[in-house]
Amino acid sequence: LEIIDGIKSLLRAIELGHIDKGMIDVEMFSKHLYTRYYPDPDLLIRTSGEMRLSNFLLWQLSYTEMYVTQKMWPDFTKKDLYAAVEEYGQRQRRYGAVE
Repeated sequence: LEIIDGIKSLLRAIELGHIDKGMIDVEMFSKHLYTRYYPDPDLLIRTSGEMRLSNFLLWQLSYTEMYVTQKMWPDFTKKDLYAAVEEYGQRQRRYGAVE
């Protein structure tokens, strides 16, 4: 829904003459999403062992590191959070690069 709403917002801006369609790029599109005022997440913690995003922040998670735990959300503790952040800190972030 967020991506569709972003597209509709861009189309409205074009119709109103606020922008030209040639101005649309990744940065412009990102400015029309719900999360436009926030940076993309660095780390996503996925509880319950699920290996899917469930359509959550699809655009914003492209370079986000995922930490998957078998624990259910209500059982996730501060200690678990520290473990996730510690593991994240040891990763080599490649931002989509293969090497």
